[in-house]
Amino acid sequence: MNVESFNLDHTKVKAPYVRLADIKTGENGDRIHKYDLRICQPNKEHMEMPALHSLEHLMAELSRNHSDKVVDISPMGCQTGFYVAMINHDDYDDVLRLIANTLEDVLTATDVPACNEVQCGWAASHSLEGAQQLARQLLAKRGEWDQVFA
Repeated sequence: MNVESFNLDHTKVKAPYVRLADIKTGENGDRIHKYDLRICQPNKEHMEMPALHSLEHLMAELSRNHSDKVVDISPMGCQTGFYVAMINHDDYDDVLRLIANTLEDVLTATDVPACNEVQCGWAASHSLEGAQQLARQLLAKRGEWDQVFA
């Protein structure tokens, strides 16, 4: 299939993990590395939307304090994780540090960035506490992030 994640056997992975899912090279030589940041075990659990939504806002904003190579951090429709896209940056260990440092920042956040009707398309659907709980759970299993398969 054309979509990389559709070719991944979701019954064989063991969340949480971070894996390099794809590399795209642009016509000018720029390379986009897309990482699969899986938080929940596929088809067994999922993130609730207010927590996921707030974690998206927090990670999108706070990750850029750690790197200017972040292109995007976007949630998966299945609500089990995020895609982290980096430009011209292929250091897996540094990406793990970026994610960990960003999640540490989430734990100390006092509000969700852009959580208002002017800057957000569904401002009523947020939970700072939920996002922080997801960050705590993910950081607690930091040592497992490089183990993708059960």
